[in-house]
Amino acid sequence: MVVIPRKLRVHAALLLSLMFGAALSDAHAADPKSPPTPDYQRARYSALHFKPAISKATDADCLACHAEVLKPSVRETSPAGVRAADAKAWYQRTGTYSGTQDTFHRRHLTSDFAKSVMALSCTTCHEGHDPRDEHPLSSVTSQRDGGFRLRKSVVPETTCLKCHGQMNTAVMGLPGPWRETREMFQNDCLTCHAAIRTTRHQVSYLKPDAIEAAGKGNGDVCYGCHGGRAWYRITYPYPRHAWPGMAEETPDWAKGRPTQSEARFQIGTTAQGQEK
Repeated sequence: MVVIPRKLRVHAALLLSLMFGAALSDAHAADPKSPPTPDYQRARYSALHFKPAISKATDADCLACHAEVLKPSVRETSPAGVRAADAKAWYQRTGTYSGTQDTFHRRHLTSDFAKSVMALSCTTCHEGHDPRDEHPLSSVTSQRDGGFRLRKSVVPETTCLKCHGQMNTAVMGLPGPWRETREMFQNDCLTCHAAIRTTRHQVSYLKPDAIEAAGKGNGDVCYGCHGGRAWYRITYPYPRHAWPGMAEETPDWAKGRPTQSEARFQIGTTAQGQEK
């Protein structure tokens, strides 16, 4: 019996791997029309996951591989033994949410309320990913942009915070949190906002007219995205769009704020993610 030294076996295995990879590469080179063998790394570094290609990506492009995000997959029972049917999730505690518990992406993309007042797409939140960006200042991109990016490049401070920050009750001059003071205003935000900051919701991921119609007499519609489903302890510094009758003097709290929404969300752009 011939015993082959372990080191030689390892080298032989590596050589065979290289030869097999070269053979696949040669086969693809011989027939450029044949698609490369699919694998995780090729998919991970697909051009579609990076700018500028992702700026033009459609939901169909994303869901071709990520269809599972829209499949109902709520557990009937939590690991602690609590039945979903017997408990209310935090997002079920406002009047605008109806039905049983649902998954994250379905709540944002396919729920009745989401479809009625929002026009979210995959690229509203997902701007592509850079596998190097796994913690602050981990790549040239994040150093240049000066922000914290998750692997899938969902930037919380510029996406999630828009609809999941706290209500800025101090700036609004309310005597307390909305849930404690809303009856003073008949739970109607338009008691004040029929004349104040009337240029609002004019972005491509929302349906402005539908929001205005739904919000009449029902403050829960407004509160749901302005403090009612807060994930964070801070507020989002919304752009201060000019409105008819706005005072010329800028209050201290608004100094330095932008006066326009981000270019990729401005209504009138050729596609979400592209500038005019």
